[in-house]
Amino acid sequence: MIRAVAALLVLLFAAEVRSETVDVKYRGPVDLKTFDCRDTPRSSFIQRVCYDKPKAYMIINLRGTYYHYCEVPYPIFDALMAAPSMGQFYNVRIKGAGSDGTYDCRTHRVPAY
Repeated sequence: MIRAVAALLVLLFAAEVRSETVDVKYRGPVDLKTFDCRDTPRSSFIQRVCYDKPKAYMIINLRGTYYHYCEVPYPIFDALMAAPSMGQFYNVRIKGAGSDGTYDCRTHRVPAY
């Protein structure tokens, strides 16, 4: 029994650690190693939210597709995660109206990774 536990610990510590990379629509691959990522099982629309606080950059998985939002203040991310309806909050406060949404990366600074 002790040998089995020891062998398991050796395997765990010897395993290669890889960061996750996702393909973001209109941007391409982004490495998520600096992001705080959270799955959102209570939303049928938003599946996952990843936020990089120092760069105020948010990546959201909407029904299987990742989208990015630039210069998003931390209180907006925090409010999204706590919103009673994450989809409704996203549509009103993040996505915005028209082609130039509130945090649209075409008109806001896109961070380098």
